[in-house]
Amino acid sequence: MNKEIEDYYQKYGQKVYAYLISICREPDTAQDLTQETFLQALRSLNKFDNKCSVCTWLCQIAKFLWLKELKRRKYHPSVSKEPDIEELDISIIPPDDQTESTDTKMYILRQIHELPEREKEILLLRATGAMSFEEIGQLFGKNASWARVTYYRAKQKLRKE
Repeated sequence: MNKEIEDYYQKYGQKVYAYLISICREPDTAQDLTQETFLQALRSLNKFDNKCSVCTWLCQIAKFLWLKELKRRKYHPSVSKEPDIEELDISIIPPDDQTESTDTKMYILRQIHELPEREKEILLLRATGAMSFEEIGQLFGKNASWARVTYYRAKQKLRKE
């Protein structure tokens, strides 16, 4: 493997995985897509133009691969399985000062997944610590202020519940 991609994997592998888990909610799929993301990055490394951060570029590749996977599942419905909420890894929700019960965490996770897709992605990316507001803004083709405002509004929606 290219040394540069190995370095990227060491530096950004967890962030890409956290991003994928936030959008697909399937740990095995997220792991597979993380590996595929870095394989695709290796193939297109010469096309990277530094218009965005490396992490943003990798997450854009990851998102493309996830959309491709969804399209594949559409044509092969037996492959598509909506994860059971009880099977989800809730460790992506950072613990508060007080330990919350599993039921409370599951309730919060259900509420997060009822948010509009964009807000859900941004909330989970921040909650997992996967990306800064600047990186989230770049990922969506916006700026850091937009990412902050969208994150704030998503949190407000959750608080109302």
